[in-house]
Amino acid sequence: MDFLAHNHGCSGWSSEMAERIRTYDWSHTDLGAISDWGRSLRTAVQFLLASPLPVVMLWGREGYMIYNDAYSLFAGARHPYLLGKAVEMGWPEVAEFNRNVVDTCLAGGTLTYFSEGLVLLRNGRPEDVWMDLYYSPVAGDDEAPAGVMAIVVETTAHVLSERGRQVAEQGYRAADERLQLALNAGSLLGCFVWDITGNRVSGDERFARTFSHPLELSQDGLPIEVVTEVVHPDDLERLNLLINAATQQGGPFRAEYRISRPEGGYIWVLASGRCELDEHGQPFRFPGVIVDIHEQKMAEQALIALSRTLEQRVAQEVRARSAAEDQLRQSQKLEAIGGLTGGIAHDFNNLLQVIAGNLYLLARQEANNPVVQKRVNAAITAVDRGAKLSSQLLAFARRQPLTPAVYTLPALHEGLGELLQRALGETIHLEVQMPVEPWSLRVDRNQLENAVLNLALNARDAMGGEGTIWISGENRVLDGEFCRGKELHPGDHVCLTVTDAGSGMAADVLSRAFEPFFTTKAQGHGTGLGLSMVFGFVKQSGGFIDLTSRVGQGTRVQMFFPRSHAPQAQVHAPVDEAVTGGSETLLVVEDDALVRNAAVELLQQLGYQVHEAANGDEAMALLRGGLEVDLIFTDVVMPGVIKSTDLAHWARACTPPVPVLFTSGHTRDLIAENNEWGAEILLLSKPYSPEALASRVREALTEPRQGVGST
Repeated sequence: MDFLAHNHGCSGWSSEMAERIRTYDWSHTDLGAISDWGRSLRTAVQFLLASPLPVVMLWGREGYMIYNDAYSLFAGARHPYLLGKAVEMGWPEVAEFNRNVVDTCLAGGTLTYFSEGLVLLRNGRPEDVWMDLYYSPVAGDDEAPAGVMAIVVETTAHVLSERGRQVAEQGYRAADERLQLALNAGSLLGCFVWDITGNRVSGDERFARTFSHPLELSQDGLPIEVVTEVVHPDDLERLNLLINAATQQGGPFRAEYRISRPEGGYIWVLASGRCELDEHGQPFRFPGVIVDIHEQKMAEQALIALSRTLEQRVAQEVRARSAAEDQLRQSQKLEAIGGLTGGIAHDFNNLLQVIAGNLYLLARQEANNPVVQKRVNAAITAVDRGAKLSSQLLAFARRQPLTPAVYTLPALHEGLGELLQRALGETIHLEVQMPVEPWSLRVDRNQLENAVLNLALNARDAMGGEGTIWISGENRVLDGEFCRGKELHPGDHVCLTVTDAGSGMAADVLSRAFEPFFTTKAQGHGTGLGLSMVFGFVKQSGGFIDLTSRVGQGTRVQMFFPRSHAPQAQVHAPVDEAVTGGSETLLVVEDDALVRNAAVELLQQLGYQVHEAANGDEAMALLRGGLEVDLIFTDVVMPGVIKSTDLAHWARACTPPVPVLFTSGHTRDLIAENNEWGAEILLLSKPYSPEALASRVREALTEPRQGVGST
């Protein structure tokens, strides 16, 4: 290329780029070998090499890049890679932009961009750059557009500078607006200038009034120590530190502090200014303004106080939610255990009934055999203990049939006090306190007495058999805060509390206290069902039980029951009646063959005519087939399509109605509302004795009920 070599030493031409262009292998491009280049291409290359501006030529449809030395500086680390490359390969991040440039200029058009923003990869990382770009077509030897001449002038520094200037102007305008607002609102308390060299602070009339100085003294100037005498003592040290920092470093100053007022009290002010330094870096002048910010500070302090209050409320809510979640988890755990224990108790009662029924039959058959009688009595005693255990399990599972009535706590204590004292022993002192005008509660009296007895026995054991147990009753009006997370509703409640001063319980023991069979007593000294039974009874009665305890300080158990406004129940003394049988016709419906056989034989020994069915389906077939009975004795829970409730419906529809006597290990909520029995329902719980069976059958025959009440 003689034209490159000829111009090698010309002023302003890039000898480096001329050499690179001359030695580059162009044969692999559409331009062909450099010796075959046409006149127009050579002229264009001479033009861009001579330009002091960054110029790049994009030749042909692919836009092969030829550029000068100034453009190589712009290209950064991509130089000399860009030389001879298609523009879309050289700058892939802006390939679409450059394709439009090439297409437009080869069609004869021109393009101009001012401060065009692009993101380019330079020196291995993306950069935001701005450029003025000028694109024009370059004619080939046939005078048709054959390439694009691009002049690239980077304006990044100018754009960033202009943006900085705009931000500064906006800040200045905002500051000026704030100052004007302060002046117009009357919050400006004065202007001052501190001559640091002479230590004289001079100010205008408003400054003099603000700092309680005569105007002439304020205009002549006062030492800064005199000016700051009105500053609140708690703020003075911080203010002096800020002043010293500003005078040592120069620049802006801003401080908030309180100053005293002639009429008394303090107001908050904002001092804003700038410390000026001389050519030697020494402070010499400090102008500024004083602005009244008292209302703003009062609002801020009120907001801070509100925020703290809100934080406390949020913390309280979080603690309450956490406690409620713990309570829910505990309740769900006990509910799951209750479902399991209830099912176990049901099957256990059926087994006990089989054992008890056959023992009673054996005792009657061997009435004159003392050895058999002794062993039968021992076995029946064990059955009774098993029945008590099952009853406690049912109480925890909330499957114990209840017969609630309306009582007051003093009335309940009258029948329980003597029994309690005998059970606890002479070394335990009972302190009982009841309200003068007690509210009524609706509970099963026997179950509540058992609950109090269990709690008192636990308290005695916790105190080692000696000490005082406090039993108290209260009328309590519970609010929403107290009831939160406790499955209680706000309103009137009756609270029964049992407190001891015993050994107390650790947190891990307390969390499991209501679980069945959990006990800390030595083996053989407790079943772990006492508290479980109390828990189940209270929950089944619509109440809430709260257990608090500390190691070495004792335990307190509170039972809350909703207040009842119904009339109190009349207490009738039990009447002993002789157990008798009869000659009526009975239908025994029981799915357990062993239980059914024992019941049938016991009833037959009492003189009754007995028919039997294995389930409701068989029983209904007998009844509809013409069997006439005087009583249906049916288990509550049975397999098959027809349930015990269906038999009761049929019996009530008869003329006259046929009485129904239910029996069950537990009800599973089939015929009782929350396991509470209406007056029209008659139940015989398993396991039962021959005497209980005879009594209930006789009662059902002489005082017929109405099946299942409202069903």
